[in-house]
Amino acid sequence: MPEIIVDKLTHTFGKGTPGALTVLDDINLQFESGSFNSIVGTSGCGKSTLLKMMAGLFTPTDGQMLLDGEEIKGTSRRRGMVFQQDAVFPWMSVSRNISYGPRLRGAGKKEQAEIEEKWVDLVGLKGFEDRWPRELSGGMRKRVDIGRVYANDPEVLLMDEPFGALDAQTKERMQDDLQSLWQVTKKTVIFVTHDLEEAIFLSDRIIVLSARPGRVHHVEDVALPRPRTGEMRLTDEFLDIKRKLWKMLEH
Repeated sequence: MPEIIVDKLTHTFGKGTPGALTVLDDINLQFESGSFNSIVGTSGCGKSTLLKMMAGLFTPTDGQMLLDGEEIKGTSRRRGMVFQQDAVFPWMSVSRNISYGPRLRGAGKKEQAEIEEKWVDLVGLKGFEDRWPRELSGGMRKRVDIGRVYANDPEVLLMDEPFGALDAQTKERMQDDLQSLWQVTKKTVIFVTHDLEEAIFLSDRIIVLSARPGRVHHVEDVALPRPRTGEMRLTDEFLDIKRKLWKMLEH
């Protein structure tokens, strides 16, 4: 069953003014529970805008979004967001960053400790629990970001180019780890990226948006077996999907 439904969504910045700019036009999508979905498209097509609406950061000018039949209005811990730039609190240790959400909602010390131990381990930061963010690499800070969102136990993870600022090797390692984490938790993930290889490697389904105003141009089901490995990026099946999507974006 679909967990998120996007129904006839259109968004215009400055609607009704001379400088009005329509960035999304008549978007209709469904995201199934437990699926991994990527959204790709050229710069300015509205990918991040669409994701931020799912997070409840602002409201579409027309249409609606539903989570389990309930209209999305405002932010909620049911939807967790990971941004491109890390949002790690510099005055908190790794473990305190990760337990921030549960602590905010009143979790006791024992529960906090259990959450910290679980997610520090799952995001690959064992041994770094007491480190400060300034002592971590960019990839490690991104692990803290992801751990903190997962620790708050959202139903849906919204990820806006989370690995875009990382070097190529770190990026591929983070993709491997995110795939493993997703297979353990089976959370619904909606992932925005400019990187076609990243989208193919991670996703069950890839949504291609047209140039502004963004419309759903194509939906590609990715039937590659899991777990996926780095070598799979060199297979004919993988490269065929990449060529197909590249030609769509090129035009």
